[in-house]
Amino acid sequence: MNIALAQLNCTLGDLAGNVSKILHACQQARQAGAGLVVTPEMALCGHPPQDWLLRTDFIQACQQALASLATQIYDMTLVVGHPAYLDGKLYNAASVIRAGRIVATYHKRHLLNDGLFNDQRYFEAGGQPCIFEHDGITLGLAICADCQLLPHLQSTRQMGAQLLLVLSASPFRLDKLADRQQRVREGVLHTGMPAIYVNLVGGQDELVFDGASFAINAQGEVTHQLTAFREMLGKVEIKDNQLVPSPCTPLPDRISGIYSALCLGVRDFIEKNRIAGVLIGLSGGIDSALVLAIAVDALGSDRVRTVMMPSPYTIDISIQDARVMADNLGVHHEEIPIATLFKNFLQTLRPALEAFPSPSNPTTAENLQARIRGTLLMALANQYGLLVLTTSNKSETAVGYSTLYGDMAGGLSVLKDVSKTLVYQLCYHRNHISPIIPERILQRPPSAELRPNQTDQDSLPPYDRLDAIIAAHVEQGMSLEAITNLGYEENEVRRVLRLIHSSEYKRRQAAPGIRITRRDLGQSWRFPLTSHFLK
Repeated sequence: MNIALAQLNCTLGDLAGNVSKILHACQQARQAGAGLVVTPEMALCGHPPQDWLLRTDFIQACQQALASLATQIYDMTLVVGHPAYLDGKLYNAASVIRAGRIVATYHKRHLLNDGLFNDQRYFEAGGQPCIFEHDGITLGLAICADCQLLPHLQSTRQMGAQLLLVLSASPFRLDKLADRQQRVREGVLHTGMPAIYVNLVGGQDELVFDGASFAINAQGEVTHQLTAFREMLGKVEIKDNQLVPSPCTPLPDRISGIYSALCLGVRDFIEKNRIAGVLIGLSGGIDSALVLAIAVDALGSDRVRTVMMPSPYTIDISIQDARVMADNLGVHHEEIPIATLFKNFLQTLRPALEAFPSPSNPTTAENLQARIRGTLLMALANQYGLLVLTTSNKSETAVGYSTLYGDMAGGLSVLKDVSKTLVYQLCYHRNHISPIIPERILQRPPSAELRPNQTDQDSLPPYDRLDAIIAAHVEQGMSLEAITNLGYEENEVRRVLRLIHSSEYKRRQAAPGIRITRRDLGQSWRFPLTSHFLK
């Protein structure tokens, strides 16, 4: 028996398009000699549908699409993920389709409520295992986190299942690929039941699903491994009730995996939202250089434009390095100096600023430059029909080292979950593929260039310490005391934590960003705007 793993990149809400993908996968499977096709979780409608699941018209459209799909499956067996409405309750479901009809349906039992997925908001938990026969083998079903639910695995095994099929939509994050396999392996070793795990691939808003579907035999060995970050069809051969090993595609290493996730996230955000291309404000610095590299790798140079907007404090080498970056990647590049605009704004504001009784705030002029740039970027984006990619990284986003309506202006924040130290690692990785980022950009001290001789470290701790403190507090949930016990100076930790929480109002107005860590500063970070804790 051959089982086809349909690692699909589905588009949320494109029911006709998703049905077409599923049918195409069935056609490919038929040609490859597979009689059973397994799709990812919610493949019919895309994932996660979020509050579309609260809309009757959406659920009805899903039911109609499932019925239409079933009538087109006639010479093989298909397992497809979809929402299911039954007796006034909504379930996260997987249905087995054969000979033009649904022969079995399984309802997900382990509903997640982890900051990313709020299954309990939408779904009822299923209560029963589901098994079905195919070519003399009894197969059991699980959906995503169900494969970690030992009572479910045990009851499925007791009902006679010889092989577990797992439909999943598990998003990428650091170290997730190995962690995912280990969790499935634990269930396999506990029950002695081999598992085939089919994962969704593609970008959906802040999330990137990495695919990397696999199979694990009863001994806990990975026998099949599909390519990560790519839509494809894999095949698992079953002989004498055993998985026949096949050459496994190596999983990407940590840095190349992150880079691939960012590229896929950008590509699908632009493609699935039917946007013509992107516009990036180049500064001659490392963050915008990395965003440009990712954008071109994701979309091609013909869909990327850049603009350099030098102020009176922009040094010549920044202008030169921005030109080199744009030239290296073959994108259309413009230069629009803002010195005159900046001067005119200051002259207009001078009477009001001088009338203010307290000493002048140097950030007023700094933020004004960023806001002029943001206004110009958005005007150009309107004119060209492009989306602005913002270039702030996680370190800056965490502590508010960015300007509302200035460098925060844009539609997608590519580096929102990428720390400054990780930015450097990704740049070296990209240059290892081909040397496109000038060495001078990599070696210069980071600077916003909003005042003479400015560097980031004038206002922030060194990035190695800052990023470690941010990671400890945001991603690991550590307290001030716990972080201090790691060897960091208490006043510095206290200052960073205060900056993190006092900047919440900025993040609420920020563009969505691609998630790559255990906890980003988007959907999985939910702190109030007003709080006196840590003040």
